[in-house]
Amino acid sequence: MTFIPAIDPDIEYPDSDGKPMADNTEQYEWIVKIKENLEILFANSPNVFIAGDLLWYPVQDKKITGPVAPDVMVVFGRPKGRRGSYKQWQEDNIAPQVVFEILSPSNSLEEMERKLLFYQRYGVEEYYLYDPDSHNFQGWLRQEGLLSSIPEIKGWVSPRLNIRFDLREDGLEIYSLDGQKFLTSIELSQKAEQASLQLEQERLKAERLAEYIRSLGIDPDTL
Repeated sequence: MTFIPAIDPDIEYPDSDGKPMADNTEQYEWIVKIKENLEILFANSPNVFIAGDLLWYPVQDKKITGPVAPDVMVVFGRPKGRRGSYKQWQEDNIAPQVVFEILSPSNSLEEMERKLLFYQRYGVEEYYLYDPDSHNFQGWLRQEGLLSSIPEIKGWVSPRLNIRFDLREDGLEIYSLDGQKFLTSIELSQKAEQASLQLEQERLKAERLAEYIRSLGIDPDTL
């Protein structure tokens, strides 16, 4: 059943900040890749909500600085379902535990510092920032109430997500702990097609074997 939070009757909180989801194709591809692969990873976890470019209102106060729309956010303890924005007071006051930001040329240092402070103030446990152009990848982990920089990010495993970050000269790669690499939509489609082709080949092979066994006067169903 689709979860739809109750509408706040007193104050209107817009579901859009009027900004585009991404400034270029590479930034968009990274946002989609992380978001969709996390959706696949947690497909069987009904109380893990994942969203891309969704406005997050942490408190019921329009005077706060923000809101912020993380490129990708993950919330443990909230059901999957449609939302126009994430109003935390309607979500058992559970803040997103993990957020990702993908840099684009239009992102200023001031903007990213403001986001880091926002995430620190409102309870994010893990924050990851990736620049596809420079391949610079940074992470912060909440320790003693503060988001602290992760000193060695290469090979880092997210405590919440159980995914591993492999930073190489040609860019970032992400893996689930069973070794499955995060793939683009095209790569995922190709992988599904290959799996379907392999199953068809195995089916034809089994049929040919059954025909051969019958030619020997043996019923394969009795074997």
